Amino acid sequence: MTTGADFLVRFWGVRGSIAAPGPATARYGGNTSSIEVRCGKRLIMLDAGTGMRYLGNQLVAEAPVDSDILFTHTHFDHVCGLPFFKPFFQAQNSFRLWAGHFGGATTLQRVLREFMMAPLFPVPPEVFKARMEYRDFSGGDTLAPAPGIAVRTAVLNHPDGATGYRIEYGGKSVCYVTDTEHVPGIPDRNVLALIEGADIVIYDCMYTDEEYARAYVGWGHSTWQEAVRLCKSARVKRLVVFHHDPDHDDDRLDAIAREVEAALPGAVLAREGMVLHP
Repeated sequence: MTTGADFLVRFWGVRGSIAAPGPATARYGGNTSSIEVRCGKRLIMLDAGTGMRYLGNQLVAEAPVDSDILFTHTHFDHVCGLPFFKPFFQAQNSFRLWAGHFGGATTLQRVLREFMMAPLFPVPPEVFKARMEYRDFSGGDTLAPAPGIAVRTAVLNHPDGATGYRIEYGGKSVCYVTDTEHVPGIPDRNVLALIEGADIVIYDCMYTDEEYARAYVGWGHSTWQEAVRLCKSARVKRLVVFHHDPDHDDDRLDAIAREVEAALPGAVLAREGMVLHP
């Protein structure tokens, strides 16, 4: 029997596009996308931004680690933490890396090898000592990373493609829907189907509606107002505003947090170190 404590989400990186360290972002955090999900004793990681390095430093003491890493996509801010993830250098560990946005055009293993290739990076993924498995799938597939855990997936609207995830465990659900762009006035059916009735939805809220309309149409990101509209329509229990604009400092995010709370009571802005239980 599972309990609320058996299923948790911890945020290690909450920023979008590029890391934004410094005193102006200290309260919410400046690291890019990296989330730890614990389903009982099973570890699932979502994306591998700069926040992944800090998670890895903690996991070193937990070896042997047997875990899955789910990538929304492979843009730089979501993979740049990989080479600095210390558990990859421990031979007793095992990792399965999943991606569903390539559409057969290439593979995750090839993309990561090219990312870690001279002159961009001094060593290839073969330097890792852990057992590494690369698993490509198609958006819309349901994954089964471990007994008792189901991961539903959906195609997102983002340049070069992206995948949304719904992790289901013990009768609860956490959705991770980042790097997706909405069409104003037309709710995304893929997203609505994925998040219907979910306990927690982590959503790409990089911009406000005003910012999006003024300068960012076609950039592949969404707004906190669209997140509220989607979550209300899908009867989501809690919204987590995620993928903060690197130019939104702590004071700006505080102001957004007040507006979000007024629009959807119980919604929160993601912060590094924050832990939630579905």
